Amino acid sequence: MYVYLLWHTSHLGGRDEKLLGVYATRTEAEARVRRSRALPGFREEPNGFHIAEYRVNADQWAEGFLTV
Repeated sequence: MYVYLLWHTSHLGGRDEKLLGVYATRTEAEARVRRSRALPGFREEPNGFHIAEYRVNADQWAEGFLTV
C-alpha cells in the first residue's frame, strides 16, 4: 500500500516547504494541486508542487546522518 504526500516549495523570500496533505491515491493529490493553484501564494509559484509516493510501514531513511 502506498500514500502520496503533496508538498509545495516556495522560493519567494527564501526556501519554504509546506506539506499540503497525505492522500490515498495520486489522483486525489493531483486534484489538490489543481485546487491549490488558484490560491494566494501558490498561484505565484504554480510549479512548486511535488507529489512523493511512500510505501506504508516501510523505513524511508534507514541510515544515519552527519552534520557538517
